[in-house]
Amino acid sequence: MNRLLVLGAALLALAIPAAAQDYPTQPIHLVVPFGPGGGSDIVSRILAQELQAKLGTPVVVENRPGAGGTIGNEYIAHQAADGYTLGMMTAGQVISAVMRKSMPYDARTAFTPIAQVASAGLIMVARPDFPADNVADLIALAKAKPGKIVFGSPGFGATQHLAAELFKQTANVDMLHVPFRTTPDALTALLAGQVNVVFETVSAVLGQVQAGKLKALAVTGKDRFPAVPDVPAAIESGLLPGYDVTTWYGLFGPRGMPPTVVARLNHVLTAIVAEPGVRDRLTKAGVVVKTSTPEAFGQLMADELVRWEAVRVKAGLPKQ
Repeated sequence: MNRLLVLGAALLALAIPAAAQDYPTQPIHLVVPFGPGGGSDIVSRILAQELQAKLGTPVVVENRPGAGGTIGNEYIAHQAADGYTLGMMTAGQVISAVMRKSMPYDARTAFTPIAQVASAGLIMVARPDFPADNVADLIALAKAKPGKIVFGSPGFGATQHLAAELFKQTANVDMLHVPFRTTPDALTALLAGQVNVVFETVSAVLGQVQAGKLKALAVTGKDRFPAVPDVPAAIESGLLPGYDVTTWYGLFGPRGMPPTVVARLNHVLTAIVAEPGVRDRLTKAGVVVKTSTPEAFGQLMADELVRWEAVRVKAGLPKQ
């Protein structure tokens, strides 16, 4: 019986492509389709450091921002499916796919899901001198000044944009949207008083909130967020029934990656985020660890396409 097991293992090894057996043998590029300083960038850099240690090869983070993540995703979609070009997928890229008339790739089929690694709420932030301290104040101010309250986002079709659009729809208020190219650009405009409010990932603004440079009005998920436990959920106001927006993070690659490479990356990522030190770093960065199989992550992306298309239609937002 033992000989049969050994023979079976040997035959299985022969069936696995050599590239997958040896992977990785060269540096891995982890593409972030958003600018430096945003939530996806912060999570990517934490994971890249740990992946490099576990895989024994350099893992280089490369920012390719623009068009709500579409530019970075297009680049990834056209790379070799050998596991040496990976990307960080967020809800923002899915939203971008439903917000545009045409895409340079098919969001349903262009990629190989590897693993979800985290989820995160968004947080509504304003300058300390903004005359609203909570969601009720913001709604009252927006109703008193229709179209005069300006909110910024890191691009048309980003999660932050849709979170604010859903807020407008649920609260029945009119606010003006000004898109920027990246999260830091939107936050710079906020600090300069060019926009009034930004809906942003907790990780991207946590330091500024803690330093008192920005004030938090609410988080957008249905529950309070661990990194900012004193900030109420917007739904707690009683003025936004059913309002619940969270984002998520996960690794993916081009379509057609070898299943053995996907399985190895999924296994390593699951082990990485299970480590207490990594969990602590991610929690302090404003996200909650959440793992998945490649299949479950693929289903999440498919479900999100359906969900955000429905939000787009209900909000009356035209495709661009």
